Parts: sequence; structure tokens; C-alpha cells
Amino acid sequence: MYRHLERRLTQKIRDFLQQTYSIELPRIVIEQPPKVEFGEYALPLAFELAKKLRKAPRKIAEEIVAGLGPQEGFEKFEVAGAGYLNARVDREYVAKALVEDKNPEREKVSGKVLVEHSSINPNKAAHIGHLRNAILGDTFVRLLRSAGREVDVQNYIDNTGVQVADVVVGFLYIEKKSRTEIEKLIAQPRFDYYCWDLYARVSQWYEEASENKKIRLKALHEIEQGGNETALLADLVSTAVLRRHLETMDRLDIEYDFLPRESEILRLHFWDAAFTKLKESGVLIFENEGKNAGCWVMRRAGTSSTTETTEIAEEDQKVIVRSNGTVGYVGKDIAYHMWKFGLLGRDFHYEKFYRYPNGHDCWISSEQGVPDHPHFGNVAEIYNVIDARQSEAQGTVIEALRGLGHNEAADHYTHFSYEMVALTPRCAADLGYQLSEEDKAKSYIEVSGRKGFGVKADDLLDKLIASAKAEVDSRHPELPGCERENIATKIAIGALRYFMLKFTKNSVIAFDFKEALSFEGETGPYAQYAIVRATNIFRKGGYDIAEFGRSLRSAIPPEEFKRLLTGENGTELWELWLAASKTAHVIEQCLATSEPAYLAKHIFQTAQLFNTFYHRYPILTEAVEAKKKFLLATAFVVRRELMRALAVLGIQAPPVM
Repeated sequence: MYRHLERRLTQKIRDFLQQTYSIELPRIVIEQPPKVEFGEYALPLAFELAKKLRKAPRKIAEEIVAGLGPQEGFEKFEVAGAGYLNARVDREYVAKALVEDKNPEREKVSGKVLVEHSSINPNKAAHIGHLRNAILGDTFVRLLRSAGREVDVQNYIDNTGVQVADVVVGFLYIEKKSRTEIEKLIAQPRFDYYCWDLYARVSQWYEEASENKKIRLKALHEIEQGGNETALLADLVSTAVLRRHLETMDRLDIEYDFLPRESEILRLHFWDAAFTKLKESGVLIFENEGKNAGCWVMRRAGTSSTTETTEIAEEDQKVIVRSNGTVGYVGKDIAYHMWKFGLLGRDFHYEKFYRYPNGHDCWISSEQGVPDHPHFGNVAEIYNVIDARQSEAQGTVIEALRGLGHNEAADHYTHFSYEMVALTPRCAADLGYQLSEEDKAKSYIEVSGRKGFGVKADDLLDKLIASAKAEVDSRHPELPGCERENIATKIAIGALRYFMLKFTKNSVIAFDFKEALSFEGETGPYAQYAIVRATNIFRKGGYDIAEFGRSLRSAIPPEEFKRLLTGENGTELWELWLAASKTAHVIEQCLATSEPAYLAKHIFQTAQLFNTFYHRYPILTEAVEAKKKFLLATAFVVRRELMRALAVLGIQAPPVM
């Protein structure tokens, strides 16, 4: 409702400016006054118009206020300071709309959105850094869907890359295992953990002799070529690890629709088709001399396709195909993104790979496939959730699209970047790592998969659930064990997801168990606890929440809203109702900025306001029946909106805490 009124106000002002001054502003800025007593919206546009109209800002603001007249949903407009225009909403109007759960019709946006996230190398167990990627991506998917967008969720699988080659080298050259022996290992629980340790050992083995690194290049070439024993083992290992990744993410209620594999990009000749287009358009040039001799390189942005290769500075070249004929990551990524936008003229084959408990099927690319499958690709917008270290590679893909003449596609390609996840020294010590005095003094400790130092995602989840369960066991020993486990799982997942989302994407996160699981402060459990408190009000009062919600429209006379939401105490209550009305507005803000942290902050602030309300108003002992119903309605509306907002973050509230 808050966003609906803001849009209505924006349109009325646009109409007034056009009719009165023949002016169209590209953007009308609407701010929030420092105190709700000044109104709900503040517009500084009179200052922007002052030079154009050659009038004092305050005079312009006065003219706008006079010209707007009465507007539905607004109590009044007034001029503040040197020319601000403040708008006060009709509190009764907004409160009634919230009670009735009115959702104004959204502006329909056509075209499917593709969100690619996780994209974990299928060579070892997922770790804490992968969780930030997956949680950010999944939350953005939920944000888009809550705004009515159609979304495909994809998880790109680099099953022919160097990381998979490293594990295969470990099995063949360090452990000297046969395919049968590897298959037996795969049948054991958590095969991805075994690969985690092997990967670290391979990294050390490469450092022991220069000849060892040549084995890596040989294995990588064989995997890309396909049709040999090394490639078959790579497929076996990567598929088994991939399945474990999906099981891990399923614990966090994270699902995918399609898993495009790099092997099919090569073997279904996606790259060949893209390579031809890139050469014909002059985006790629063959280098005959210098350090990139024998490579196909991409010219720098702005260089003419007729420019001689020798005129291109080597540092400005991006190698797409190496001199040994292998295709770099970026080359395959260009082909993949051309497919995403429906620009390649080719398609994958598909087969079912994983079924989630809710019956949703996740599909995977294959060389053969089945005839009946969903349609993927050919989308209108793309969001790639990839860490900030890949910004250059992402920029290269966008450059390639522009070089091919696909500017509209490039304009709808968003690199949803984020920074790394580290550990606090306390967290690292809790996980059993030996820290030096220097490490203990650091604000955070970086993780490294190659060194085997880090937090496996499943270990993190297990520890969080165990810690939460210990707390639940002490508070609710009367509950059955399975119920306590379920409650602990919801608390743990809520703690993890909220912790990963409360920081802006460009912030480095130093993860800490105790901070994430705290019931106080800006945490998931704090927000969950506000919902549990609201639920307890109705339980203790003997109310059926669903039935109470259905009777809300007729339970409170309209004049009670006006009476109880005005005055000194009314303004305090109004702040809580106003916060509850802003969920859709904040979701739109998150989508416009690709920043889910705004919703996490909104949830925390709303939970804070509710907890103040909870302590200040003894609802069930309120003697005046009309006021009691109003206070119950307040608890109901805030509980509903908090649950909705948390659901967009992928968090559920348990029945008790």
C-alpha cells in the first residue's frame, strides 16, 4: 500500500507539472521525512524546478500543494522549510487496506527472467562461500517471483574445467584408483568430502615437480576432447559431486530448474557456432606473434574490427582460445550466454536429473535427452550471481555481445556481484582449526579450498542445527524429539540465511556462529522470535488466528482506526502499521538495486517496533474491548507481513522458540 500511494502521488505531480508548467521530469525523487510526525513522504522537487521556473522553491511548493487538491489516500499536503513538499497519508485509509490485505494490481512486466546462481565447481564439497552465492541467488529469485515475474533458475556446471581435472588427476596419478574403485567410493556417504581432501593433496602434489603440472594440462585436454577414459572418469566424479551439491542446497530449500553443463556446450557444438560468429564479426582475432601467438584473442572495446592485430596492445587482449586449441572459460561462457538470449541457433538436449521432495524436477543438459521437456533459454533478462573477482570475465562476455551487435541483450545482462565470506577467528577455532597468534589478532580469516582450509556447507548446517537444538531442548523438553529437531532446523536455516543477507553484497562477511544464532540483535532468530511472540498472543487468548483474520474487516469500526492511530500514542502505533505497509515497497527497492539486504534491514526494524509494542501494550488484559481488538489486529497484521517478508528471504518461523 505504501508503494501504491507513492506511485499515485508521483503520477499526480507529473500531471500537475505537465499541465501547469509544461515540464516533464525524468525522475521525481521521493524521500522519507526524518520523523513520521512530518508526514510519510517528502519531495525536494521544488529545488530542482527553481532554476527552470525562476521562482523561489517555497513558492513553487505552495503552487504544487494548491494545485494537487484532495487526493484519495492522503490526509493533506504541506510545505516545509525552504521548499520541501510533505505528504501525509490518511492513516485510516492505509490501516483499513492492510486489514483487508488489499494488494493493488502490479504493473505487468513481460519476458522471462533467468537467474544463474551457485555454479559450484563439481570437484569437491560446497563450502561457506558457495552458500552466500546460493542464498543471494535464491533470495533474488524469490524477490522476482513475489513481484510477479516468471523466473528460470539455472546452475551452470563447469564439468570440464581445471578443478575437475585436478581431482581426476588425484584419483589416477596419486591414488592410482580404477573406475570400479572410484564407483565404490561414490556409493559411500558424502563422496564430496573425500574429493575435498584429495583436491588439497593434488594442489600440493603439483608444487612438488614441474612435470606434475604437465599431467594436469594433458588431463584437461582429454576431458575437453571427450570419448576417452579420462573424460568418462571426469563425468562420473563430477556428476556424483553435483548430486551432493543439490542435496546440500535442498537442505536450505534452494532449488534449480536446469543444470547446463559445460561438456554439452562443447560436444553439442555451442562453442563452434559461437566461434564462427565471433570470427566473422571480427570480435575475435588470431594472434600471430607476441606472448599470445597462436591464440584467438578478443580486441579491446572500441577497437575497429579492421585494426591490425599488431596495433592492439597485448595487455588489452583477452585470450579466448589458447594456443593449444583449448577454449578458455570466457569463450564457453560467451556461447552459453548467446544461448540464454536465444541468439545461438542451437539448443541443449535435456533429461531429468533430480526430483525435490515437493515433486519439482531439476533438468540437466545431455548429449541425447528426451523429447518431452520444459523450454529453457530465450529469455528477456539475465542475472548472474558471481563473485566480484569475476567482474572482468563478466565484462568480457558483455563486450562480446555488443561486438556481435546484440546491444539490447547486453543491456539486460546484470552481473549480480558480491564479496567473499571469511571466518572470525572464534568461528575458525570452534571448527577445530589451529590458529597462530597472528591469525587470532585478525578481524577475519580467509578460506582456501586448494589448501583444504574452509567450512564445508553441510558441516556448517550440522553445527548450526546442533547448537539451535541444544537451546530448544533446554526450553521445550516436553516436545517430541522430531518436533524439536524441526524447530531447531528452522532456527538454524533462518540464522544462516539472514546472516548472509543482512550485509550488502559488496561487504566481506566474517561468519560467526554465536552472532548468527543470537536471539538478540540483527539476526534471523530475532525476527523469528517476533513472529512467535505474536502467535503466542493469540494462543494464550484462545483465538484461532485464521478465523480472527477472516473477521478482521468487520471487527473494528472505521472510527477506531482514526482515534487510535492519532495523537502521541497513536503516532507510535502508526509507525508499526506504516512499517507493515512497506513490504512491497522494499521488495521493489531490492529489485531495482539488486540488493536483498534492504529487505533484511526492513524485517529487523519492523521486528524491533513490534517488540516495543509487545512490551508496552498488555493486549490480553486490555479492558476496553474496541481497543483490545485494535491491538490484536495490530499484532495480526504485523505477524502476517513479517512472515511474508521472511518467506521472501527463504526463512520460516517455527511455532515456538
